[in-house]
Formats: sequence, C-alpha cells, structure tokens
Amino acid sequence: MEHIKKQLQEIYPFSDKDWQSFYTKLTKQEFLKGNLILKEGQIENYLSFIDRGMIRYYIPGMDNDLTFGFSFESEFTSGYDSFLTRTGSQYAVEALTNTTLWRITYDDLQIIYNTTSMGNAIGRFFSERLFLLKFKRELSLLRDTAEERYLKLFKERPNLIQYIPLKYICSYIGITPQALSRIRKRIS
Repeated sequence: MEHIKKQLQEIYPFSDKDWQSFYTKLTKQEFLKGNLILKEGQIENYLSFIDRGMIRYYIPGMDNDLTFGFSFESEFTSGYDSFLTRTGSQYAVEALTNTTLWRITYDDLQIIYNTTSMGNAIGRFFSERLFLLKFKRELSLLRDTAEERYLKLFKERPNLIQYIPLKYICSYIGITPQALSRIRKRIS
C-alpha cells in the first residue's frame, strides 16, 4: 500500500484525510498467471494499481490474439475506455505473471473525485498518462521499423521483457516470430 501512496504523493501532495478516504476504498485482488482480469465484452469497473506482476492487453482472435499493450509493476492500469464510457470492452486484459492489484471501483472513484482535493488531480494524471502512452505507440508504429520498436521495448523494460512470451512481443511490434528471430540474431 505504501507503493501507491508514494506514487500518488509524487503526482499530487494530499492530506492524511484525503489518503484515508482513498485508501479505505481500495480492495486487493490477486490473479494467477494466465487469468483474465477483464474479458472482452465486460464493462471495466476498476481503476487498478499493479502492486506485483504484469499484464497484457489484447484483442482475442480466432487464430492469433493481437497484443497491443503491456502494464507493469507500480503502474496504474484499466480498460480505461470501457471504464469511462461504461460500455463493454472491445479487448481482454490478462495476467502475464501472478499479479496483485489494488483496485477502486468506478462508483468509489466518483466519490473520491467529489470529496477530496486529490481525486481530480489523480484522475487527470492517469488520463494524461494513458493518452501519452497511446500516442507514443501510434507514432512508433508509423515511424519506427520493427527492429526499432523491439529495441525500444527492450530498452524501456530490460528486466521485464524476458518474462513476456515472444509471440506476444511479435504481436505487439507487428511482426512474425521469424522476423523477430532475424532481428534478435542481428542485434546480438
């Protein structure tokens, strides 16, 4: 829990009273490796903080899933578009490792927005962060080669990328396993 408090304090200094209001609304939930955190079609009801583990976002496919994102320890996560619009998710979210989340419901977050000074600042930070991550990924897909995308992912998360199955990395950077094999041979 101190993990979350420290990170939130860096975003917005808040009072003990605001922290108490926020903290009491959090619930801890654990997911085993491979468990779905959010199913396609399900309405996202949580904004979560990853205390331990990592997750992937993907569009389930008949033959192959299309992985389009990852979230790691000490990051906030959510099927945020579904969370905001209160409509079914168009993708799924899966635990890539055993994962522990601290979660707040949509309704409880609305209470925090309305009763604390920290709520709106944290909500804005989370929204801006998601926008920047999405924008960065879109630019990378348009500008960078597959090799550059792989190297960026490796540079950003060198100690974590080893835990992501290669088929998910291939899907994420938009290449085949054979192409990734050639890239890895070239750079090693």
